Amino acid sequence: MSSTFDEHLIGQSSNKAPAGTAATIIDADQTNFMADVVEASREIPVLVDFWAPWCGPCKQLTPVLEKIVRAAGGRVRLVKVDVEANQALAAQLGQLGLPLQSIPLVVAFWKGQVLDLFQGAQPESEVRRFVESLLKLAGDVMPATEILAAARQALADGHADQAAGLFSQLLEAEPESPEAWGGMIRALIALNEPEAAQDASAQVPAKLDSHPEITGARAALALHAEGAKAASELETLRQQSAAAPDDFDLRLKLAAALNGAGERAEAANTLLDILRKDRNWNDGAAKTELLRFFEAWGHTDPDTLAARRKLSSLLFS
Repeated sequence: MSSTFDEHLIGQSSNKAPAGTAATIIDADQTNFMADVVEASREIPVLVDFWAPWCGPCKQLTPVLEKIVRAAGGRVRLVKVDVEANQALAAQLGQLGLPLQSIPLVVAFWKGQVLDLFQGAQPESEVRRFVESLLKLAGDVMPATEILAAARQALADGHADQAAGLFSQLLEAEPESPEAWGGMIRALIALNEPEAAQDASAQVPAKLDSHPEITGARAALALHAEGAKAASELETLRQQSAAAPDDFDLRLKLAAALNGAGERAEAANTLLDILRKDRNWNDGAAKTELLRFFEAWGHTDPDTLAARRKLSSLLFS
């Protein structure tokens, strides 16, 4: 069983061939997604290209992906999924917070988990940089994006000041890097400098506005602003919620306060508790808020991955 995707979610057992014998570029559907993506990614990084026949940008991106994957010499696999022909699979993956409503979407899997993703047709240079970064994070010797990797690691380790410096250094070299802009905004949030983060957000080139790195960072900034006030009421909300456990409006406010206070796991569990009791309450408000947390935290953040596993078990058990 994958540490990220339950096998019963995809509905198939894993009977994959050894990575060395597998084709570099393949198509996948409901029957082989678990084996050829999730399980295969335990041995080799896997890119999943979610596309549709009617999608013009997809037709631009897929040949670029194929070219770069072939050039990688077998160090990465490309799996193509037609979301039009595999609507059930796309719906299941969308339930886990993957933004499949906007294609093309390319998702990188490593060790059974989502490691990174990007949306929309990208220039060949950006796609190559994405693949190089994936290989670097997977321990491959292919050189690429060392500053970005160091900045992300510093931010993950709680060294936001160091991360901000590294992201700033990267922006000097690549002023249109969405990863650098998104990372800078997140680093400034971590430093509790929301005004500086807002200024950074305003400086992002307009062409990057729809990039997941930017939308996610801006979602984090919005949640930070909402949570700052809510966090000051945290203890009161805890007490009120304990006294009225079936008051879901109150528990929704408690989740926001917990997130604002940096208690992500408890914030997610508070929303998951609502879903366990009534997943359709208020038109699925608890799930909507949880997916907003995922976007703000980052799709590959450990707290997102942990909460997404619980969400998949809840929705597909």
